[in-house]
Amino acid sequence: FTPDLLPSDVTGVSIFNRQTNDFEFRHGPVFANIVVGDEINRASPKTQSALLECMEEHQVTVDGTSYPLDAPFMVIATQNPIEMDGTYALPEAQRDRFTARVSIGYPDPAAELAMVDEHAGDDPLAALRPVSDADQIRQLVHIVRGVQLSHDVRRYAVDLVAATRRLPELRLGASPRSTLHLVRTARAQAALAGRDYVVPDDLHAVAVPVLAHRLMLSAEAQASRRSPADLVRALLQHVPVPHDAVPHAMTTGKHSSVSHQDPR
Repeated sequence: FTPDLLPSDVTGVSIFNRQTNDFEFRHGPVFANIVVGDEINRASPKTQSALLECMEEHQVTVDGTSYPLDAPFMVIATQNPIEMDGTYALPEAQRDRFTARVSIGYPDPAAELAMVDEHAGDDPLAALRPVSDADQIRQLVHIVRGVQLSHDVRRYAVDLVAATRRLPELRLGASPRSTLHLVRTARAQAALAGRDYVVPDDLHAVAVPVLAHRLMLSAEAQASRRSPADLVRALLQHVPVPHDAVPHAMTTGKHSSVSHQDPR
């Protein structure tokens, strides 16, 4: 993403065809299963907002016509620190559409040394091989959606998100969309752990990356150098955890696990 990028450069544009005497829609780069936006906050907020409909409705509307995006659809973006020159703050609506934010940081010395060694020879990108395909991802999504979520765990997720809206340190708490993303990610966390049910620890494991980037600090909290991640961790310590948070079938000795067989 660059400052001169236009919304139509992302979504696509209608072009007049003189042969057919009609407009034809030329698909933009957003028409893909996985869209990678590098340095997304170097583009203007108007251009960034071109992704809003894509990320929520999984479609693009141009000149009154809607074009569906293929499933699965995912947007992965990187951003530079806002203190850097030529960056724009991401609009609140766009931040809310990203399921999670993870700070990568610097590689450790061993990883950095391995990177130097890999670049000493052939281009490492030339050795990349696909590890999955769209059909397998759709199967995995189906498996994750089947992970059980008890009423108590659902209530706990709602309580965690609602607690962010009452914090005096925040001028904007987490939205209802945050709750949906929190439980979906917790289901994936449970599946990765080999379980077909969610426990509160799954919510704890994903709460910071799922919630922190959506929160907006008050001026006083910024002055005291509090971070949204600190506030989420504090909420995890104070919001009561439900005692009966495991589905009944799981508490009677009938434990089951998520199948690890190849979904293809």
